Amino acid sequence: MNILTLLQNYWDRLVKKISFLWRLPHKKPVDFPFARSDIAMLYRSAKSDDVKRIDEHTAKDMLLDAYADRLAVGSSIFAQQMLHQRLRVDTQDNDGRQRLQKLIADPVLHGILQQHCLPLREVEIEISEQIFTHAIPDPAAWYKFMWLLPVGTILLLLLALTSTAYAWLAVVLAWGVLLALQARYSDRIEEWSKKLQTLRALLKSFNSLENQAPSDTPTQTEDGNQAHRIMRSLSRPAFMFLPVVKEYTEWFLLDNIRHYFKTCMIVRNNQDFLRRVYLRVANLEADLALVRHLQSVPQYCWSSPASGKRLHLQHVVHPLLQQASALSIALEGKGAFVSGQNGIGKSTLLRTIGLNLIVARAFGFCYAASASVPVGAVYSSMQSEDSLMVSESLYQAELRRAKELLDVAGSHQQTVFVIDEIFRGTNHQESISAAAAVLQSLSSSSMVIVSSHNLVLAPLLESYLTPLCVVADHSDKSRLQLTEGVLADPNGIRLLSSYGFGEDIKNKASRVFDWLSDYLIHPDKCEQLLESSGSA
Repeated sequence: MNILTLLQNYWDRLVKKISFLWRLPHKKPVDFPFARSDIAMLYRSAKSDDVKRIDEHTAKDMLLDAYADRLAVGSSIFAQQMLHQRLRVDTQDNDGRQRLQKLIADPVLHGILQQHCLPLREVEIEISEQIFTHAIPDPAAWYKFMWLLPVGTILLLLLALTSTAYAWLAVVLAWGVLLALQARYSDRIEEWSKKLQTLRALLKSFNSLENQAPSDTPTQTEDGNQAHRIMRSLSRPAFMFLPVVKEYTEWFLLDNIRHYFKTCMIVRNNQDFLRRVYLRVANLEADLALVRHLQSVPQYCWSSPASGKRLHLQHVVHPLLQQASALSIALEGKGAFVSGQNGIGKSTLLRTIGLNLIVARAFGFCYAASASVPVGAVYSSMQSEDSLMVSESLYQAELRRAKELLDVAGSHQQTVFVIDEIFRGTNHQESISAAAAVLQSLSSSSMVIVSSHNLVLAPLLESYLTPLCVVADHSDKSRLQLTEGVLADPNGIRLLSSYGFGEDIKNKASRVFDWLSDYLIHPDKCEQLLESSGSA
């Protein structure tokens, strides 16, 4: 590249930045509300069965939809779909992190790119299903001969003007066929017209975004030219929108039906190129959304990958909580058994860790001061419920979920399991017994972070899980901290008085608790129970 070309490139970039700074503000677009099923359409259409980082149960446990909505504020359906997919499938690489860092470091470039993506926010319908699947219909067999019907109708009309009533009957029949075709395809054409508007907006933004980079690569120029050609071929001639012309050409010449079949074939024949266009624009707009989000949060850090059962999160918070209490956790070679008083925030801690692990894999950052975390799959079991529709009790639902987690653990992919109150749907003894067996099997191959009020699980699983306790900070009761060990001061019985149960019930419960504590808090020689391979 010679010096003149370099100077020209620098001059072009300077002009673009100056023009952006002097550009009048655009009218704020009105974001169209999309259903959750529309946002998930790209993930369902383009997902691979070989890659599964989380499942929908985990997404629900981790409030992933609410988090994605927070990220996608001010973004189009394209960015929303891409963020939805990244959170479930993608793993951020160094190139992706560098793209985000470049946009953060260059707010002018970020603003220019956002301006070019503004038209995308005005689309009213998603098109990923048509681009990534074979959902585009084949043209009717008689499509190539459609011109015969309107031409024949006109000829019959001319003949009827100088002929008998039979010719008029033929005109009425032909007109009836035209009406029947319009009635049959009117709904499809109306929906397809909206999809074409979305597709044209996508191609228009793609062209304007491509023009931001120096056009010295043949591939870029060729892509831009192809996008322009497709955009023109999907549009109807300007004269078609003149008063009366549109109505007559559609009713007499079936122009709208012919255009429907023609554009369906154009989209299908260019599907591979349109997929590349879609992914390029959607990924860019998703990056822009992430940068806007990071600029609005008080704290984040770029995460580093950790191998094996290692996890370090310093002052980590949950991004959906306004005034979250920051906690630090460090695990080396083992998972964690988390205990704590009722209502202190154990479930929130598990969701904080789980969501930060997902975000680190998908986007490369965490809501912490520093982070070194496993980059792999995350599976959880936090909200199992009974179901009247399938006649499934709570314990049966927990068993089904536990079997799903064991199957994932056997797949040999790096996985972190986040589990809250396992097997609460059965009696105390069976709950502890089943939980100990399942957690030991999961922990033998994967990292497990579990919370439970069954404190006897801590010594049972001490070889696999580090006991940690969530407690209030001594100097500031509103702040929490994690300390090593098991909860020594449960508050479940004290809460009876707080909820008006009376001293009599509280005292009875205390006596039963003291009696049980001798057997359950300090069991004798419990580790050998899980290690023995013999049968009783």
